[in-house]
Amino acid sequence: MFDAIATLLSSDALYDSAFQFSVLFAFAASGEWVAERAGTLNISVEGMLLGGAFGAVVGHQIAGSAIVGLLVGALFGLLIGSVQANLSHRLTANQFVVGLALNVLVLGLTAYLDSSIGFDPARAKVIEVPGLVDLPLIGSAIFGRPWPAYLVYPLVPLLWWAVFRTRWGLEVRAVGENPQAADVSGIDVNARRRQAIYITGITCGMGGAFLVLGQVGTFQSGIVNGRGFIALAAVIFGGWTLRGTLIGCVLFGFVEALTLSIPANGYTIDPFILKAAPYIVALTVVLVFATRVRQPRALAQPFVRGLT
Repeated sequence: MFDAIATLLSSDALYDSAFQFSVLFAFAASGEWVAERAGTLNISVEGMLLGGAFGAVVGHQIAGSAIVGLLVGALFGLLIGSVQANLSHRLTANQFVVGLALNVLVLGLTAYLDSSIGFDPARAKVIEVPGLVDLPLIGSAIFGRPWPAYLVYPLVPLLWWAVFRTRWGLEVRAVGENPQAADVSGIDVNARRRQAIYITGITCGMGGAFLVLGQVGTFQSGIVNGRGFIALAAVIFGGWTLRGTLIGCVLFGFVEALTLSIPANGYTIDPFILKAAPYIVALTVVLVFATRVRQPRALAQPFVRGLT
């Protein structure tokens, strides 16, 4: 057993896959972290990722450019986020029902359009950082990736700065803790919540675009395959802190990579167990950490002025 573990941990492919999955989760979870600090819980992360992936392949097909594909992917994610935000925090529809409906709608619509149109392969250029790419094991995984992967490096600090170093971020955190008090202070609670979901839509759209342009290379209706829910679990694992959320993304990325590396290295495990492993880990994390960490007090609670 120890020989098998050593073989797996010394595999370059394991670290390549772990980094790619971690980046995908980081795009989605960092945006969702902002939204949950505002008191919203977006089940539609799955649909936003899928919409971003579809938008990326559409943009690449039209313009032949990975940059355009990324922008269109972010736009598609924002569009889905806008539907979630306005139905949940303007028309006060149940945010869980809206999220689930959006997931199903986007899955069905993109599957139909994909089968009707058909798309060419879409890939972004690989950029290698001289010197660092030659580091053992992690060099090519971290410093030799398609360029959309590197966008997560400035994105995470930017979101942290927006939430903790701006007046807007202070208001976002206020509406996630005590929306009634924030309303009395003159803050438009539902507007801040909508804005936080818009950010989630953009980051998830970028994540979906990365999945196509920097990982798979084409669009498939099952390309996201439940990873939006794993991103939600990463936020809970992190105790609604950005640092903890990123640690959760790395953990889940590593688990996902293991499910691919185990059979690739010739070890036999029931494929159903391998497919279920990331979701079992995510479910376990939710059960263990959800009651042990402090969530935003108004998380998932709709705001209606005058009601307490």
